[in-house]
Amino acid sequence: MERWRRMRRAGVDAAVAAAAAAAMTGVVGCSGGAAADDRKAGGADGAREPRELVRQAAGRLAAAGSSRASTSMAMATGGTRIVIRGEGVYDYRKRRGELWVTLPEEPAGRAARRPITELLTPGAVYLKNRGEGVPEDKWVRVDAGDSADGNLVTGGATDPLAAAELLRGARRAEYRGTTDFAGTQVRRYEGVAHLGDAAALARSGWREGLRAAAKGFASAEVPFDVYLDGQGRIRKVRQEFSFLNEARRTVVVTSTTTLYDFGAPVDVRLPVAGDIFDGRIATR
Repeated sequence: MERWRRMRRAGVDAAVAAAAAAAMTGVVGCSGGAAADDRKAGGADGAREPRELVRQAAGRLAAAGSSRASTSMAMATGGTRIVIRGEGVYDYRKRRGELWVTLPEEPAGRAARRPITELLTPGAVYLKNRGEGVPEDKWVRVDAGDSADGNLVTGGATDPLAAAELLRGARRAEYRGTTDFAGTQVRRYEGVAHLGDAAALARSGWREGLRAAAKGFASAEVPFDVYLDGQGRIRKVRQEFSFLNEARRTVVVTSTTTLYDFGAPVDVRLPVAGDIFDGRIATR
């Protein structure tokens, strides 16, 4: 992911900006649900209950146990657009996951990049095939509190549980109807979360990263679009983060996470101290 870090610093051709939320458009057009569903989703006051349902999503995932996950991060600036994709699994009770993240293809003539393996934990992410200068058998650890974005975009993917914890900071949420998601009826909500609010309400392990993101991003407000199933679990969430590049231009990153196959077996093993690289990461 050294290329990713360089792109953020450089603010040129391959630098990051958010373009298309079309990366994960598996959910098709919303239709209004039954009147009873609308009343339940809207709440007696028409506003408070949707926000509470969104804020409770992280806790609902913990009750779900585990799932598989797909991620997409869309970025564009200066006429250049890239999409980074990931696939993996997550154990919400042990609070750790594993993703295999694929970078965009290299120009013709260069060797294909291997997927980057990411181990997601509260407060840190471990990356393998991280970049030049890192031995093949070593991991790089990035602490959320040391990252300007709180690791929400550093690895080219947003930790699914971090994305859910961020929703605890929802200041506004509006019910947008029901739709079918892979055979499951889901409710859609749109709104805005605040990173500072989320940091104050998040569980230990995510507070530091959310606090860092609140300071490091151009805006602490995060627009979101989330689909919840009948058990209040996230099936899909799209969030937009913004930061300033070196040219002082606002860059928006659209991160989309889709969760499925709840209860899937997960066995994530963290590297031991001797497997973590502590040297200098080369740049080109």
